[in-house]
Amino acid sequence: TGPGSRGSGSGTPVLEDITLSVAPDELLAIIGPNGSGKTTILKALLGLLTPVSGSIEVLGRTPKEGRRDVGYLPQKRRFDPAFPITIFDAVLMGRYRGLFKGYTKEDKEKTGAVLERVGMYERRDSQVGTLSGGQAQRVFLARAIVKEPELLLLDEPTASIDPEMQSSFYDLLSELKERMAILLVTHDIGAISVHVDTVACVNRTLFYHGTTEGIENLDELYNCPVDIISHGVPHRVLAEHDKEHGGANDRAHDRGQDCCGHGTPERPDGERSNGERDV
Repeated sequence: TGPGSRGSGSGTPVLEDITLSVAPDELLAIIGPNGSGKTTILKALLGLLTPVSGSIEVLGRTPKEGRRDVGYLPQKRRFDPAFPITIFDAVLMGRYRGLFKGYTKEDKEKTGAVLERVGMYERRDSQVGTLSGGQAQRVFLARAIVKEPELLLLDEPTASIDPEMQSSFYDLLSELKERMAILLVTHDIGAISVHVDTVACVNRTLFYHGTTEGIENLDELYNCPVDIISHGVPHRVLAEHDKEHGGANDRAHDRGQDCCGHGTPERPDGERSNGERDV
């Protein structure tokens, strides 16, 4: 629970009155507009931010104590594609235990096993810098899970990969949740309605926390209309809406964002505001 978490240098709460839990073998998706506090939740769970009130438990411990059993895949990774490192070695680093502690035979066996699981074992000797976006995402996911975490945190893991890879990635998460709890921050509402167990809808506070069946009432939760279009996987975005809907969605609308945070407003006829069309 986290009744209050404030932004750096700001007196305005980023999050308030949030109560969330994720169980073992559960895939929980956190959704909400841009700036709603989704990534802040992940940072609080990792112990990178401390709430001004309330409490956070990660695997029955404080976030800083529990994060050694947490895998994390951030939205933005700092990686130089020119850096000479193989896929195998990049994933093996996820088994790092500290200075002067070398890698064991078990570490290397588990690295091979997890690369097999994510479908990248055959390319284990390739340089990470040669990979496509979807392949690189699988490698970094492998590094996050090679230490066999009890909780896996993912921040927009499918944002930079193509629809076919997105579907495959969600299938992989469905397999992984049998071994760990997974908390996923995403804007991909259509896909989560197929692949996740529970959903938390956040916009500074918690609007909804329950099964994916409640996703059908998302237009009421956001107080703006939701339409379905095809992107190769189940997907939802907003139709154009006017000011009478009010609330946080007008602020998103003014910034040229839809309420699901895709960043490109859609028109009812399927034409994007930048002239592109959905097929």
